[in-house]
Amino acid sequence: MTTEAVPETVTAESSTDEDSPRTYRPAVSAISDSALADLLPDELRYRRDQIRRGVFGGDAQGFDQITPLPRRLRERLDATLAFSSISPARVRIADDGTRAFLFQAADGTIFETVQLPSERGSATTVCISSQAGCAMACTFCATGTLGLTRNLSMAEIVDQFLHVRRESPGSAAPDRVVFMGMGEPLANTANVRDAVEALVDPGRGGLGARHVTVSTVGLPAGIEELTRWPWQIGLAISLHAASDDIRATLVPLAKHVNLATLMAASVAYQRATRRRVSYEYTMLRDVNDQVAQARDLARLVDGQTCHVNLIPFNPFPGSVYEAPAAGTTRRFRDELLRRGVAATIRRTRGREIAGACGQLRADGAVWRRRSQSMATPLHAS
Repeated sequence: MTTEAVPETVTAESSTDEDSPRTYRPAVSAISDSALADLLPDELRYRRDQIRRGVFGGDAQGFDQITPLPRRLRERLDATLAFSSISPARVRIADDGTRAFLFQAADGTIFETVQLPSERGSATTVCISSQAGCAMACTFCATGTLGLTRNLSMAEIVDQFLHVRRESPGSAAPDRVVFMGMGEPLANTANVRDAVEALVDPGRGGLGARHVTVSTVGLPAGIEELTRWPWQIGLAISLHAASDDIRATLVPLAKHVNLATLMAASVAYQRATRRRVSYEYTMLRDVNDQVAQARDLARLVDGQTCHVNLIPFNPFPGSVYEAPAAGTTRRFRDELLRRGVAATIRRTRGREIAGACGQLRADGAVWRRRSQSMATPLHAS
C-alpha cells in the first residue's frame, strides 16, 4: 500500500433521499496494517491478525461473522469501516460454470467481474475490472461502447477477488487473477499497483505473482512502469492486428501509438523482466483472420519471447463484427505454429450470459442511465 493513513470518511447527499446524507466508510481491504494499528491503538497485535485473517482468508460476509473477535471489537469495526467497498447486485451462471457478477460501489457505480472455470481441475480464474467503463473505445468490445465513468479504487479492485473467493467452495476457489474485465488497467496504474501488491501479499490475497496478469491495450509508458514493479506478474497486450491501418480501425489508441512503438515497449519489457508476453488477438471475420495476416503477425513478433492467444469474437448488441468459422481460426493458428510462434485458441466461456471476453457492459442501458445521473463520483476508499 502506498497510503498509510486511514482514509477519511466521505459524506455526500444520497441520490434517493435528498434530506438524508449518505456516509461512505473506508473499506478494510484498503487499510494497511500500520493504519489499522493507528485506528485500534488499544488492541494487541494478535487482534489485528485475527481481523486480517477474517477479512482476507475466511468466508465471513461481515465483521459480525469474524467470531474469534470479541463482540465489542466487531461492533467497533462495523461502525468505523466497511467490510467491503462493493456489494453484489446480480450474479448470472452459465452452463459451463462461468459466473458473471454485477457489483455496485458505495456511490452507485456499477461494473462486472467474471469467474472462469479452468482446465486445472476445479480451481478458477477471476477476471476483474480496473475501471467502470472504458475510455479506449475499442470497436470490437462492448465495454468500449460505454465510455468511462471513473477509475476503481484499490479496495474496489481487491474486493472483487475477495467476494468471489468467499462465494466459492474450497476446491473451486480462485487461484489466478487477470485484469481483463472492464477498463484499461494501465490508465489506473496507481490503484492497480496497490491492488496487485495486496493480491500477492501472503497475508492478504495470497496469490503467487505469476498467477496475476495485467492486460493493456498498449500504453507504452504503462508497460515501462511495469518493468519496475517488484513482482513477476504476467503482461498481456491487446494486439488484434499486425498492420497499423487495420489496428487503427479496431483500437483508436493505435492512431497515436503505432506498432513499431508498441513492439519496442514490449521487447523492452521482455528483456527487463525476462518474462514472456501474451498477445491477445480477437479474430474478426474478413477483417484480420486471413492466413496472409497470420504471416504478417509472425513477422511482427519474430524473435520475441511471446505467446499469441487467438480469441474468437464474442457478439454483443450493436456490434458490426462476426466471428470467423472455426476452421478459419485453426488455419490462422496453424500458420503461426508453422512459423515458430506459440499460439493457442482461447476456449469461449460464458457467452450465453454475456460474460465472455469483450462482452462486459454491466447491463448496458441500465449502466448508461445510472452513470448519466451520477454526480461527481465518490470513492469508498
